[in-house]
Amino acid sequence: MVAVDSTPVTGTGGSGYVIEVSGLGIRFKRNKRAKRSFKDLFAGRRRRARPDEFWALRDVTFGIRQGEAIGVVGRNGQGKSTLLKLIAGVLIPDEGSVRVHQGVAPLIEITGGFVDDLSVRDNVYLTAGLHGMTKKQVDAKFDEIVEFAEIPGFLDTPYKHLSSGMKVRIAFSVITQLEEPILIVDEVLAVGDKAFREKCYARIDQLLSEGRTLFFVSHSERDLKRFCTRGLYLKKGELVMDGPIDEVIDRYNADYNTPSRPAAE
Repeated sequence: MVAVDSTPVTGTGGSGYVIEVSGLGIRFKRNKRAKRSFKDLFAGRRRRARPDEFWALRDVTFGIRQGEAIGVVGRNGQGKSTLLKLIAGVLIPDEGSVRVHQGVAPLIEITGGFVDDLSVRDNVYLTAGLHGMTKKQVDAKFDEIVEFAEIPGFLDTPYKHLSSGMKVRIAFSVITQLEEPILIVDEVLAVGDKAFREKCYARIDQLLSEGRTLFFVSHSERDLKRFCTRGLYLKKGELVMDGPIDEVIDRYNADYNTPSRPAAE
């Protein structure tokens, strides 16, 4: 069974979880030009020979309750960002199910969706609108968005002329103004100067104090321990541990014999 339900609704599922993941799997092609045999077309989904494909995630199951702060741990290429995209509804699984029972504010590929030739002002309205905010809501929060991003002198500048750091500041400021109960963050705090990172930390602390649910991928062990109480450890696309964040990080470090290195490198 493949099931995806990312419709924003109030409350939780019948299990009490705001995010339910069951038997989740997704595969990608290694070589787009690879061909399947005629026999493969009549084989079952699980039995098809697919030498050109690999499973980025396989048989992943967990549930998240409202207000939990979850850190995802694992080396690069182990499926962390793919998992976040499945939860955000950006990707569709090949097997299993993802059910999200509340709205999501995604900080994934943070500057994606912005239009180079539009001004900063127009991009703020466009991006916020694409995430469900009305023009009236954006009007009410516009000054706060601009102040947080520290871009008052660049509102009529084409987006493409901004530095990468300014682009991140605008995107973070817009997305964290959304009132969605679930916040998904993918390594965004690794970008930007120290002063702005501290503002981001304070903003996430504020959202958590309001009872938001956090699903967080970071290359910083310090950040994972600061924000998260629970960890998911992914290895070769499989969930090998689900537990308290300190124990999950210790398990990761023990597996790779790197006790002093960041937990997600």
